Amino acid sequence: MNIEIETDPLQRDMDILSQGIIDYNQSEIPDLEVNEAEVKFFVFAKNDTGQIIGGIRAACFWNTLHLELLWMSEECRGSGIGKRLISSAENFAIANACEQALVETTSWQAKPFYEKNGYELIATLNNRPKGHSSHYLTKKLVRQN
Repeated sequence: MNIEIETDPLQRDMDILSQGIIDYNQSEIPDLEVNEAEVKFFVFAKNDTGQIIGGIRAACFWNTLHLELLWMSEECRGSGIGKRLISSAENFAIANACEQALVETTSWQAKPFYEKNGYELIATLNNRPKGHSSHYLTKKLVRQN
């Protein structure tokens, strides 16, 4: 047996791994949504000239909204636009059968923002990255207007 590390593997080799975990998961939970069925989406905030001033990159799978990143331009922070972006992402996720949200943020980023928007801290990984912490937060999703 050989153990190999590859940074640019063949597509067929990546497909074997993906199909292997899909088959295993389906054998354990037959109605489980496969990761490949995820719905990736973006929510953008644009100014009057159409320039992007903030946004969210996210994905819906396994009944969960995964907030991958949220960015706001300096001039928009504290204006309520972030709350509107989060609300839009959550409503889209609810329409795509998501019941909860999950986000990771770091100690210098937006933990207080997420908490202010109803997210609860479930774990902290200290010294990730070195000298800082990663925080994991979740929220039960309920449609808002």
